[in-house]
Amino acid sequence: MPCLNEEQTIGICIQKALSFLKKSNLNGEILVVDNGSSDNSVVIIKSFDVRMIAAEQKGYGHALIAGIKNAKGNWIIMGDSDDTYNFENLEGFLSKLSEGYDIVLGNRFSGKIETGAMPFLHRYFGNPVLSFLGRLFFKVPVRDFHCGLRAAKKSQLQNLNLICGGMEFATEMIAKAALHKLSIAEVPINLYAHKKDRSSHLRTWRDGWRHLRFMLLYSPAWLFLYPGIFLLFFFGIITAMLFISPLQIGKIVFDVHTMLYAGLGVIIGFQFILFYIFTKIYVTTHGLIPPVKRFENKYNYFNLERGLLLGFLIFIGGVFIAFLSFRDWQQVNFGHLNTSVTLRKVIPSIVLIIIGLQIIFSSFFMSVLGIKRKNDVN
Repeated sequence: MPCLNEEQTIGICIQKALSFLKKSNLNGEILVVDNGSSDNSVVIIKSFDVRMIAAEQKGYGHALIAGIKNAKGNWIIMGDSDDTYNFENLEGFLSKLSEGYDIVLGNRFSGKIETGAMPFLHRYFGNPVLSFLGRLFFKVPVRDFHCGLRAAKKSQLQNLNLICGGMEFATEMIAKAALHKLSIAEVPINLYAHKKDRSSHLRTWRDGWRHLRFMLLYSPAWLFLYPGIFLLFFFGIITAMLFISPLQIGKIVFDVHTMLYAGLGVIIGFQFILFYIFTKIYVTTHGLIPPVKRFENKYNYFNLERGLLLGFLIFIGGVFIAFLSFRDWQQVNFGHLNTSVTLRKVIPSIVLIIIGLQIIFSSFFMSVLGIKRKNDVN
């Protein structure tokens, strides 16, 4: 149980947990992690026959990480010490662990949410939206990403290398469990209202953003790759259509000015894709996520030499189109040019030159990022 100034409820939570252990005839311990309480929480905890440790760093995640590290059991049930969860009714979690699941999450939305237990914004917008994004990004059947009552096998949690010190720890656990292909189950639970005069430690917008930020950082395909592919192909098609002649739709004419912005879109889209590759290499080589064989195979194939060759060919293509533009200028004795005609060559030329140079220097950068990985393999 992580605890920060919970003098109103920590005693109640401990009593309920002790009652559950007794009636279930389980050989377990109750571990309370104090997170810098300044009220009477520590005194109350010490009045019970439970174990207490102090987290070295403040933060919800730091408290849970300390608890996981110091827990003696093979199975761990973690829950907030604000009495919003019923610690006398934990059979569902143990049942799922017995079935072989690695992580078991409480689902407040499939149980009963007491009036006033969850703010309207959290219940109907924050949690549903973030949980939907979590399912989309990490492909896990989890309906309640942020429930504070959950159980897991200690060995599996330790393998995840959990590091987030704030509220986003809840998201980190599920995201990394999904990336490591752990089995996850949910059980319905009830959520009860906070005691009178007790304010929530959760900060709606700050913690919501931290959850979303973590999801994006651990799903670079959604952050970089998919937007990059869309931009590259969408604006690439527009650029190709305008390369031949202006495009008129009704009374609206799309000409070289549109082509210029479309070329910019192609460059931005390609840059997004490069960011995805850089991020994927970094997080894989530093052990932040497990390696994906399909990506590994592509990375091994696309080595420095192939990257330099591809970049050089694209760069030469851009230079060749630039040479054609120069010849057009030469034919009018370097005088005035019809920009509606000449820019149809100049813009693709510039785009190809930029992308070619990006590939050349990105190939060197990817090789630098991969040095650690190659050393680890050797």
